Amino acid sequence: MNLIGEHKSINEQIEILKQILLQNKKLSTLLKNLQDSDLKNYYVGAGSINQTVFNYYHDFDLDYGIKDFDIVYFDEDTSYEKEDKVIRNISSLIENINIEVDIKNEARVHLWYKDKFGFDIKPYTSVEEAIRKWGTTVTCIGVRLENDKLVVFAPYGLNDVFGLIIRPIKENFNKYHYDIKVERWLNTWPKLKVIKWND
Repeated sequence: MNLIGEHKSINEQIEILKQILLQNKKLSTLLKNLQDSDLKNYYVGAGSINQTVFNYYHDFDLDYGIKDFDIVYFDEDTSYEKEDKVIRNISSLIENINIEVDIKNEARVHLWYKDKFGFDIKPYTSVEEAIRKWGTTVTCIGVRLENDKLVVFAPYGLNDVFGLIIRPIKENFNKYHYDIKVERWLNTWPKLKVIKWND
């Protein structure tokens, strides 16, 4: 298996990532449509990004196994009403794409995190801080288009996603949820190389 993105410079990797992601027609259309939104500091991130790369290297359809497309942003107005307004605005921009989206104001995550994952977290101070804590290095990637140029936030680099390496980020995550994610991913993308939680 030729992992063309491994051992390249970060600028070369970003160009390869762009070429792969924009071949995913649903993701490409989403990224292009979001350029017309009022959001300034936002990213499409997590599963739809790393799983498009996984699919590319498995020779699968590029949207195979992608349940939804995560759109994250940061707004200090943490009211449900404001987030709902953003969700409705974005939904109107992407109604021509047949996809499920998960739109979140990362400034609000601490308000519901314990109910979902069983423990409290501190409020995030930026969308980038939130992305840094998304459970695995390959999940911690956010992208957006600005004037058709791919902007990438990848605090742990891109080597793991291009190497198909699953590595845990243990802050704001736990072994139970990591193991569930790993098992689900391996069943879908068998070429993945998993680093165990305790390694």
